[in-house]
Amino acid sequence: MKWIQRAAGAVVGSAVGDALGAPFEFGPEGAFSARFPAPGAGGEMCGGGGWDPGEATDDTQMAVLIAESLLERCGLDLRDIFARFQRWAVSEPKDIGLQTEDVLTSGAPWDLAAAIHFQVNQRAAGNGSLMRASTSAVCFAAAGQEATMEAARRIAALTHGDRAAWEGTAIFHELIRLTFEDIDPLAALPEVLALVHPDHRGRYATVLAPDWHPEQATEFNGAVWPCLGSAVWALRTTTGFEHAIRAAIDLGGDTDTVAAVTGGLAGARYGLDAIPARWIQPLHVPLPGFDGRVLYPTDLLHLAHRLLGEGRR
Repeated sequence: MKWIQRAAGAVVGSAVGDALGAPFEFGPEGAFSARFPAPGAGGEMCGGGGWDPGEATDDTQMAVLIAESLLERCGLDLRDIFARFQRWAVSEPKDIGLQTEDVLTSGAPWDLAAAIHFQVNQRAAGNGSLMRASTSAVCFAAAGQEATMEAARRIAALTHGDRAAWEGTAIFHELIRLTFEDIDPLAALPEVLALVHPDHRGRYATVLAPDWHPEQATEFNGAVWPCLGSAVWALRTTTGFEHAIRAAIDLGGDTDTVAAVTGGLAGARYGLDAIPARWIQPLHVPLPGFDGRVLYPTDLLHLAHRLLGEGRR
């Protein structure tokens, strides 16, 4: 499969998962299938819980901000990404993670804000850096293993001072890169885990093991390692994009983010053409704080193309 099919699949797939999962956030297990029992029947992009049908949440909004910074700054400019995050955060988005909001509105310098937050709170392993990683994973895929994982860690560290969040985002980046190279990311997990910081390797090895099930999670899937583990489980136990997303949302909890991460992985694996058109068509991404801009599927596809080109420069 061509890289562009995988890149578009990752970017659009993550946004689709986000928008599908948002109305079911913090709901019970199985709510998605209870409402839509027949796969392929339609109507799943239903909206609700304050979200319009097809409306993407902060997960995709922040991914777009990263993408536009990478493209406009011709590479990784962490100060610029942080400034875009700040502009967005003070514009009253419908949803923003408490930790992310605290860091972005603290008034601390861009290169210290997350570290100071972690020093004070000693808890910063939420999935807020993982949820937004689809665009950066596409951009850095061509740069190789070391570069893509390091970029993931550095972007994650802008808002999350706990290295656990950095490592989970780095794993996601590397799984996308391997998929682009036509390597089975699930088979390669032992090699990927060897690249994880030793202090966090054990917890990721647990949730990424072939026999792990989300029911075994010891933390809510709003934490970074059970979120990533749940997404990998959904990918491993299904055979197509639609079924992977259904499995992810049916876990309940932080459904928009688990589905966004699943959508990024499944979109890269199966390609853009595997994503149901009925899910793509209503997709839209408002950007609070950026002059009322709204991105639509054609805009996301254009972003994916440009990110792939930027990464290959």
